[in-house]
Amino acid sequence: MRHGFVKVAVGTPSIRLADCAYNAERIFELAKKAEAEKVKLLVLPELCVTGYSCKDLFLQDSLIRAARKALFSLAERTAGMDVLLVVGAPVERDGKLYNAAVCIQDGRILAVAAKTKLPDYGDCVETRYFVIPQEEDKMIELGDREVPFGSGLLLCPDELPEFRVGIEICEELWVPDTPSVRLALAGATVIVNPSAGCMLAGRLAERRDRVKSQSGQLKAAYLYANAGEGESSTDLVYAGQGYIAEAGTILAEGVPFVSDYISTEIDVDLLCSQRKKMSSWNPKTDGCRKVRYSYRSLAEKELPELTLSRRIAAAPFLPERDAQKQEFCEEVIAIQCAGLKHRLEHIGAKKAVIGISGGLDSTMAVLVAARTFDLMGVERSGIVAVTMPCFGTTDRTYRNALVLMKELGVSVREIRINEAVLTHFNDIGHDINMKNAAYENAQARERTQILMDIANDVGGIVIGTGDLSELALGWATYNGDHMSMYGVNASVPKTLMRHLVEAFIRSSESATLAKTLRDILDTPISPELLPPSEGEISQKTEDLVGPYELHDFFLYYVVNYGFAPSKVFRLAKEAFAGVFDTDTILSWLKVFYRRFFSQQYKRSCLPDGPKTGAISLSPRGDWQMPSDAYATAWLKELEDN
Repeated sequence: MRHGFVKVAVGTPSIRLADCAYNAERIFELAKKAEAEKVKLLVLPELCVTGYSCKDLFLQDSLIRAARKALFSLAERTAGMDVLLVVGAPVERDGKLYNAAVCIQDGRILAVAAKTKLPDYGDCVETRYFVIPQEEDKMIELGDREVPFGSGLLLCPDELPEFRVGIEICEELWVPDTPSVRLALAGATVIVNPSAGCMLAGRLAERRDRVKSQSGQLKAAYLYANAGEGESSTDLVYAGQGYIAEAGTILAEGVPFVSDYISTEIDVDLLCSQRKKMSSWNPKTDGCRKVRYSYRSLAEKELPELTLSRRIAAAPFLPERDAQKQEFCEEVIAIQCAGLKHRLEHIGAKKAVIGISGGLDSTMAVLVAARTFDLMGVERSGIVAVTMPCFGTTDRTYRNALVLMKELGVSVREIRINEAVLTHFNDIGHDINMKNAAYENAQARERTQILMDIANDVGGIVIGTGDLSELALGWATYNGDHMSMYGVNASVPKTLMRHLVEAFIRSSESATLAKTLRDILDTPISPELLPPSEGEISQKTEDLVGPYELHDFFLYYVVNYGFAPSKVFRLAKEAFAGVFDTDTILSWLKVFYRRFFSQQYKRSCLPDGPKTGAISLSPRGDWQMPSDAYATAWLKELEDN
């Protein structure tokens, strides 16, 4: 579908053991529900036409004939339906029985995938009834047609070329040579698993983690449908609970112990993007066969835009679950500290020099430096913190800078730069009343010169404070705050920075420090290069370049996945519905593209700094881009959209 979204579903029908006609009716009810939701793929549990726990009844001809009849009936009743059904059933071929996943769509049985890993241990004795398909077993006769049979089958719709479905069955997920690896390397972006996993204490979490992990390893969507209500409880209980995962994230999960149906949209573009970036992803089509089919509703039409039910997180740089955020933040801080510690030890520097403005970024940098010195077993007095008030400094940020430095126990220097900047203006013939770029940038460069010279004087290095969001937008003075000797915040976006400071607040033993950090978090983001208005900050960054929560969102999807502007715009509308209107999002997205392209020259000569998360704009690593590229194609797509 448009922008790569395809709606898929997993169902667990309530069955009756060995009653194939009844079970087919329940399956068809789920198929109708899926069709009404415009679902393109519905996965049902292993052997759900008969029930998985039929045991020796599988050796009864009556059951196998009833299952065959039910499959033909299902196929006939799906005529005119788009949804592709993957249904578990016993299938006979040449006098042998196979545990199979039967693929049905638009009135036809398209293919039959047979299970290749039959468990014969513990409670599972599948080899008592079923056999493994041989490599030469390529086709199966069903009625008056022959259809593809065996393993390594890829279901490929003509209208959605990137939506390729591979099948593995239950046990095949748990073995070392899982078929899904071969299928993914052959091009499958979606793996389906009709399963009949019994319920044991602790098993649900284990199964969930396995599905999540496999989808992450394969950079694929993984649809797991599990047997549930109606299966025998003689020795085991089957709890159902299906999962839909995408590239390591659970998008939807069912409820155990009930007949269930879950659906959501998977993003095939995202999966293809991840694979494209991996130079170690080496496609191999050995032994796999494509089975082509068609979605008639999509033929010769522009792909429709689905209404999304999946949640698009507004802060993609952060884990969604609150329980994971603190641990994640601590990991980021640990990476920053480890990078700075190694750099200081490697060059034998005893001092770290940091400019402290009372703003968010410099606060984060000095917090990281303080923790790093603690790890090194070095007195924090080795951190030379310099506050340099000038024309735009407000009492609030000045006060916070002083309290912050005092509470951290670092060496404090205050150097007012007003006179130095005025002398410089006089040297270059600049009118102080002209509040242009020279007026602003002269202050930033004067501060950088002071920091660099102090570092030389004390035998230390200048720790950069600028963050990832500023680098993306070029919101830094070239050879001013843009420059340092090591940038600890270089891959930390603004939206994450706030949470990192909050992590320091939670671990702080000083009430005064915690109070100051909270006030810094509440202070408007500003370079403070223009004079205050009635004592308050007059120059608010987000009024000029746009909200950082939007720009961080744009950055994540543009750099991480290479999504087209129209898709980034659509995702932003979903994520920020009720927060920003469409015109606002579109306006700032245009600003993002213009600035991101025009400011690459600043990123091309970045100082060293540790990568802490999904994205870095270092020219030595994740992002290599010419400084003179044009954003014309990207902006035109937004205009056309």
